[in-house]
Amino acid sequence: MTTPPVGSASTGSTSPSGKGRPTPKRSDAQRRRGGPVLPPPANRKEAAKRAREQAALERAQAKDGTKRGDQRLMVGRDQGPVRALVRDVVDGRRNVGVLMLPLALLLVVAQLSGSEALISFALLLWVSTLLAVVADVVVTAVLIRRRVRAAFPEETTLKGHVGYGLLRSTVFRRFRMPPATVSPKGFRRR
Repeated sequence: MTTPPVGSASTGSTSPSGKGRPTPKRSDAQRRRGGPVLPPPANRKEAAKRAREQAALERAQAKDGTKRGDQRLMVGRDQGPVRALVRDVVDGRRNVGVLMLPLALLLVVAQLSGSEALISFALLLWVSTLLAVVADVVVTAVLIRRRVRAAFPEETTLKGHVGYGLLRSTVFRRFRMPPATVSPKGFRRR
């Protein structure tokens, strides 16, 4: 059996290897990190406290990034171009789902009042709104599916995106996170 010549393709010695730059000295790498390294925690209690503080800091950064619409800092469920399109589809139209909570509260108040006429009116209003919400959910789901399939044909599963959009359609516009960038008429605000 013969051995391949030195520098042949089978040994890979002629192909470039490495990262293309020298490894930095430890002192240089630590200086670039930007601050003194904390000593290791003394006990489990201190380690748990540091972990809680770090998690709180990360949550605050994600909340701030979501408020600003920064894709890098958003929570995982809000990231990506598909979710941005779903948000625009939902925010680009008026949704009946936001009326369910106030009308449920009206129904509770009517029940507490004891007036049969008020209770029957509130129940009729709530049931008719519930039927309108079902119709609105169907329309919104069809719109989300159609727009996502048109813009992202490689997207195989739409189940999570449709659920995300339907959940967003039940939240008052003012409280939606990330904030709406499209007005209900379809014109971009930003």
